[in-house]
Amino acid sequence: MKLNEAIEQIKKEGYKTTGKRKDILTFFAEADGYRTAKDLIAYLEPLYEGISFDTVYRNLHLFHEVGVLETTELNGEKNFRISCTEHHHHHFICKDCGKTKEIEVCPMKEVQQSLGNYAIEDHKFEIYGLCPACQ
Repeated sequence: MKLNEAIEQIKKEGYKTTGKRKDILTFFAEADGYRTAKDLIAYLEPLYEGISFDTVYRNLHLFHEVGVLETTELNGEKNFRISCTEHHHHHFICKDCGKTKEIEVCPMKEVQQSLGNYAIEDHKFEIYGLCPACQ
């Protein structure tokens, strides 16, 4: 998802697109991989002196809820990235830097066969490790 698409999605859901919200989305649109709320706060503090954790977390939750941010758990902390909507794929995620690499392989055909008559509603496939730069 591109920055403009994310902004349009927020508007479509009936939410205001304030300067602060656009700056949050810009941070994630420019990031190469998953980032933490702490990373975001460090980025926003020079722009918005005294920005609160509550404001940041409230917006992160909203953006995830409307589908413009994806989340994953890394080292016991929630991490976020701009949603990928171009095509179906999965990710390798570096546990050190949060950088991601697309994986085109999807194991769902095998999983569906082994689950028989279960109704699968969604799935997420992630592989964790260290990218070449962090090894």
